Amino acid sequence: MNKIKIISIFGTRPEAIKMCPLVLELSKHTEFESKVCVTAQHRSMLDQVLGIFRINPDYDLDIMEERQTLSGILTKSVLGLDDVFEKEKPDLVLVHGDTSTTFAGALSAFYHKIPVGHVEAGLRTYNMYSPYPEEINRKLTGAIATLHFAPTALNKENLKRENITKNVYVTGNTVIDAIKETVKDGYVFADPALRKISYDKERVILVTAHRRENYGEPLREIMESLKEIAETYKDVRIVYPVHLSPVVRETAYSILGGVSRVELIDPISVDEMHNLIARAYMVMTDSGGLQEEAPGLAKPVLVLRRETERPEAVNAGTVKLAGVTKQSILALAKTLLNSPEEYEKMAHAVNPYGDGHASARIAQAILYYYNFTKTMPEEFNGGC
Repeated sequence: MNKIKIISIFGTRPEAIKMCPLVLELSKHTEFESKVCVTAQHRSMLDQVLGIFRINPDYDLDIMEERQTLSGILTKSVLGLDDVFEKEKPDLVLVHGDTSTTFAGALSAFYHKIPVGHVEAGLRTYNMYSPYPEEINRKLTGAIATLHFAPTALNKENLKRENITKNVYVTGNTVIDAIKETVKDGYVFADPALRKISYDKERVILVTAHRRENYGEPLREIMESLKEIAETYKDVRIVYPVHLSPVVRETAYSILGGVSRVELIDPISVDEMHNLIARAYMVMTDSGGLQEEAPGLAKPVLVLRRETERPEAVNAGTVKLAGVTKQSILALAKTLLNSPEEYEKMAHAVNPYGDGHASARIAQAILYYYNFTKTMPEEFNGGC
């Protein structure tokens, strides 16, 4: 083997944010022949990230359709990857995290007897329906994968409990690598709504809420709590980039549309998002990635879910589980808004997710596995 042919597969914006730094790292090594295949499970939001990192995919399955189903995403991805794998015959397939694209990539690689490297391996809630379908996607991907790139020591322990002990590397999370590239001093927002905010005079709360398990009453409770916060605190401005899901948009606009000091905007690019986090007072989210990104920028996070597969930040004190009822959300939000001491405690807790070198560790681990080097990567030691 003169080179290691690698195909990195991803399809959503969160995957792209975390995989693009790795793709760039792989391109630095002459030992790799690196290619990228996107499913475009998310189309416009994926393209935004690719543009920021100047990555042009070698293959684009372009599977997204209106009101797509989970089974539709899976089957179209697996069928599309058949042709890619038959043509390229890679030595390794890299997938990320827990989306339907992730599982499709791992499953298709298994059908073609191609080893899989799982980036962001070992996250667990141990509740198969929360997050849904992500918990099962990542467990099934872990069962298929040959190489496991665990962000933290706790993720490694989760894998060990499932009898996955070989080729597990603690790397840190590649999202911290991404932040190093996107957050800039003097950054000027492209979105007019973000440009007009007085960040030195207003406390900005960044909100994202879109998870399937929160559809219905939980999402309405979240929106009602945001409405009360905006009506209670005159120095607070809520900025909510609303997911493109029709269910989410209908709920958000019906409750928060027209509410003073609430900015409902379309989804924003990764550089806009990271620089907004950097200037925000705090983050309220049901997203997985923001639980890692915000602590990297010293911002407290309230997680709008009943459980999290990222307990390291809860243990470190940078994140609190707020649940999905108006009462529980308001209790924690008002504590952070009313108590400078509690706010400072969360803002200055240690970020357990990475040091900006996760991609380099992953590349080193691949070289080690394929005997291109005798040196194992040093494990990231910031995890809990």
